[in-house]
Amino acid sequence: MRHFLVYTNRYKDRKLLTAKRICDFLRLKGQHVDVKVVGNDEEEEAASDIPQDADCIIVLGGDGTVLQAAREAKLLQIPIIGVNLGTLGYMTEIEPSGLEEALERLIKGDYTQESRMMLNGKAFLSDGSVQEDWALNDIALSRSGPLQIIRFNIWVNGQFLNHYKADGMIVTTPTGSTGYNLSAGGPLVEPGARLIMLTPVCPHSLNQRSIILSPEDIVEIEIPQCQDGRAQTVEVNFDGSHIIPLRTGDKIRIARSENVTEFIRLNQVSFLEVLHRKMQESV
Repeated sequence: MRHFLVYTNRYKDRKLLTAKRICDFLRLKGQHVDVKVVGNDEEEEAASDIPQDADCIIVLGGDGTVLQAAREAKLLQIPIIGVNLGTLGYMTEIEPSGLEEALERLIKGDYTQESRMMLNGKAFLSDGSVQEDWALNDIALSRSGPLQIIRFNIWVNGQFLNHYKADGMIVTTPTGSTGYNLSAGGPLVEPGARLIMLTPVCPHSLNQRSIILSPEDIVEIEIPQCQDGRAQTVEVNFDGSHIIPLRTGDKIRIARSENVTEFIRLNQVSFLEVLHRKMQESV
């Protein structure tokens, strides 16, 4: 590797000290380095300022910052590696204490790459318009407006699956199994797997659990009327970032994306080992 982008979160990387530490080390080794600082609420995703010829994106922050970088770089296919400046850091590979050693290995090419599947969501609105976005972790539907139960009609590959009443619905990749899906009681999945999970949030039923689907399956979620005939308003959230509003009569079609996110791996630590360590940290 010769060209690096340091992608840092100003709220995690105080005074950008870690970014400077990385840049100084890489430039001392003769590498080309660009820097992108994120963290302002008013900032919009802008892939245009990510160099298309970058060999690697080094993300400084937590899992949320990694997700933001992955969304911005989804069409560029630049591999990502995270430096953990957050707490749990399921998607970050490098701890600050081992930073220089990790950078040296990146320069030498001493690493492996792991492809993670992504989801594509297309919202079909009643006015005839279509809105589209992608997610590495999950696509989540939640209420918009007053506190109320949401009704969902769900089809898989054109076949009706079920009618749900819940506080929300999460469509999750294996990478996203440790996120909102876990908080909602969904299963943990090895992140390199290929599958799609449906996890209802606080379902108003005693027998509704997560459903595991093939990565080739296509999920359609329709927003029907409330039980009393009123219109429902729902928000579709892509990786906790971009939001598409839906209302009664609208639907969203979710499928595996042709895009993937490439993660760089330096350690041979298994997912179960990382999971055990992170669970101990959260006690």
